[in-house]
Amino acid sequence: MSEPVHVLIVDDSEDQRMLLRRYFERAGCEVAEAGTALDALDSFNSHAPDLTVIDLVLPGMDGWALAEVLSHRKAAIAISSVMDRQHYPAQHAALPKPVSSAHVRSALEQLVPRWTAA
Repeated sequence: MSEPVHVLIVDDSEDQRMLLRRYFERAGCEVAEAGTALDALDSFNSHAPDLTVIDLVLPGMDGWALAEVLSHRKAAIAISSVMDRQHYPAQHAALPKPVSSAHVRSALEQLVPRWTAA
């Protein structure tokens, strides 16, 4: 059996983190959470997730800045936001809110080739 896909969810809303966690765990992923961009950077540095899901509106450093920092590290990034997708910063995938299980599975298929449906 292959190593599980590791996902870092960055959202200041506990409800959104819980919902995303549930979808990714149902897809067979191991999930870490961060409520701020700075916490996400700490987690990213120590665990190097396969996929980082970033909300754009975060306290302190916003999601745009975090996405920029992680893009320089060649990280797989999915943006989760209520904004129209054309307004997202550069990303590898989009998880427009409200996020569905199908969105999550599509992002995993696109960004983490070793992921297989659970």
